[in-house]
Amino acid sequence: MGRRVWITCHEIGTAASQTSASFGGSIDAGWRADDSPPKAGRWRESRPYTGTVAPALAATGLAKRYGRVEALRGVDLEVGEGELVGLLGPNGAGKSTLVKIACGLVRPTSGTAAVCGARAGSANARAALGYLAEFFRFPGWMTADELLALHQELTGSSGGEAERARLLELVALGGARDRRVEEMSKGMQQRLGIAQALIGSPRLLLLDEPTSALDPVGRRTVRELLEDVRSRGVAVLLNSHLLSEVELVCDRVVILLGGSVVAEGTTAELAHPRGVEIETDEGVRVFERATREDAPRLVADLVAAGRRVYEVKVLSSTLEEVYLEAVHGATS
Repeated sequence: MGRRVWITCHEIGTAASQTSASFGGSIDAGWRADDSPPKAGRWRESRPYTGTVAPALAATGLAKRYGRVEALRGVDLEVGEGELVGLLGPNGAGKSTLVKIACGLVRPTSGTAAVCGARAGSANARAALGYLAEFFRFPGWMTADELLALHQELTGSSGGEAERARLLELVALGGARDRRVEEMSKGMQQRLGIAQALIGSPRLLLLDEPTSALDPVGRRTVRELLEDVRSRGVAVLLNSHLLSEVELVCDRVVILLGGSVVAEGTTAELAHPRGVEIETDEGVRVFERATREDAPRLVADLVAAGRRVYEVKVLSSTLEEVYLEAVHGATS
């Protein structure tokens, strides 16, 4: 039976924190007996990376078995500095297991995972990491400011009031500093969760469905926030089922199915051409086998034939279509 733990976005700094910390609310880590972290005396922290800038997250041959169940099957994944990567896949594809390994909550059966060059789960790795779980809970009686102050203590952040004020403004909660969590909407709590994940200036953010409870305005706020942190060199691994949001903000997507990577690349790289759509004075016509290179010739032919051309669209498959093809229609 799994045991309930408190996990932390960043390093707490004590041996006890290796088994009990806080990641912005209580979640069920789903540990089995073989996933328990080593005893404090057996921990050997990774040394800081001193060579070329290491990827924010690097997984190589990552595999995890739970009895007969293979949660991950040799996953290779990399998130570069300042890169925003969308992690997609139906429930049970292995996304949560991958994130737990990156956080140091679960040890892989084989393969390696590193955060900013440090072994996943080590003090250096946890100090570089910020995390927001999909199902998080904050103490309802705390104000937004008190909650961030608590997480500053947990992470050892010395940012003080200035950091708290800056993060609340960043997530559009500057006017809610003294509001209690229990008085906030789900959308406000979601944005507060992102603020706590950013305490201590982490180099990698792991965000699990950060826009699921938000209205369109809130989603746009989060998109702008993610673009801002990316511009500051912070890497983001975004786990989401909202494909339209991923398509708008992510540099690259990785699709998991059955514990394996089945598709990876930019949306442009993964998309398939679907022809060219041209609107003329006779209406809209789709040239299904045409490509981008064919568009100028098609327009010239139509104009030469006396048609008036109003609009030209080069059609390609959407991320939703790419996703459904990659997972063979599998549902959560």
